[in-house]
Amino acid sequence: MKELVPAVLGVLVRRGADFAAAEDAVQDALVEALRVWPGDPPRDPKAWLITVAWRRFVDATRADAARRRREELADREPPPGPARERDDTLRLYFLCAHPSLTPSSAVALTLRAVGGLTTRQIAAAYLVPEATMAQRISRAKRTVSGVHLDRPGDVATVLRVLYLVFNEGYSGDVDLSAEAIRLTRQLASAIDHPEVAGLLALMLLHHARRASRTGPRGELVPLAEQDRGRWDTAMIAEGVAILQAALARDRLGEFQAQAAIAALHADARVAAETDWVQILEWYDELAALTDSPIVRLNRAVAVGEADGPRAGLAALAALDDTLPRYRAVAAHLHERAGEPAVAARLYAEAAARSLDLAERDHLTRQAARLNARPT
Repeated sequence: MKELVPAVLGVLVRRGADFAAAEDAVQDALVEALRVWPGDPPRDPKAWLITVAWRRFVDATRADAARRRREELADREPPPGPARERDDTLRLYFLCAHPSLTPSSAVALTLRAVGGLTTRQIAAAYLVPEATMAQRISRAKRTVSGVHLDRPGDVATVLRVLYLVFNEGYSGDVDLSAEAIRLTRQLASAIDHPEVAGLLALMLLHHARRASRTGPRGELVPLAEQDRGRWDTAMIAEGVAILQAALARDRLGEFQAQAAIAALHADARVAAETDWVQILEWYDELAALTDSPIVRLNRAVAVGEADGPRAGLAALAALDDTLPRYRAVAAHLHERAGEPAVAARLYAEAAARSLDLAERDHLTRQAARLNARPT
């Protein structure tokens, strides 16, 4: 039932319903479906939900003061029968990722309106009180209620929102990484765009390694040390196939380039077989596309692996040392260059600056390991 929510909500919005009121009407229709469907399942669930939600919206509208407008809306009710095949999901994605919204509001609204999650589930996933999340979603709905999408939406903004959802991972009773993959699959079915495919491939390739990313006590396991036998090979194969089809269209974007890097990591049976030369080439492409300092930081790691740690440190020296993970990267390269004392100090500094508990613990252990070595 949840997968029908964006299509139903999109139909109501397209017919002229205010976004917030339409979303309330769809939720009412879902509650009614839970009551009615077990004993009397509809032949066309989508058409049933559209009909009931539209009636709920019209009933609510009739309680307002503008009677003439109410009667005009009521006259638009479609005749009984199968719902007309028109996918409004894409419109809804663009609306929820509208540039007037903050990233956090866009993510929350996407999960609520497109994902069909409850406010309680979203609040639990983001570790905030339900009332706080309810206010955030209400403000977002008010912001987009008067927005008319009369021009094509920005696909890049939608993809950034979905990637934000994916990177939240797992919290509470909602697996946001899996939810982001589901929503991106849905988007890919609604729009033929190589970067949508690139993002889906990237998510699948990252998600395939999930089981190996942490140890038995929840500790962080770096990529080079992961048990590759625990990687999901079917998911990797699907991600690679989607990526290859996207790259064949010769419209390279940043998510395709990131997915290509992830695919090269997934292709190595052991860490020592990683094709760092190709990975460095893809980082060059990615840096040209984004000019992101974080990309250039990760590129320095690839330079260190492909051309040696001194070359990596030279690439790192050109970057701002206040970047997140700068000291962790520097520590790794100095350790590979045979400078354990410098590396231990940098690992400790990186740990002190990290806001992520698992990462901080890992960096602290790295510093302790090097400090424990005989001099």
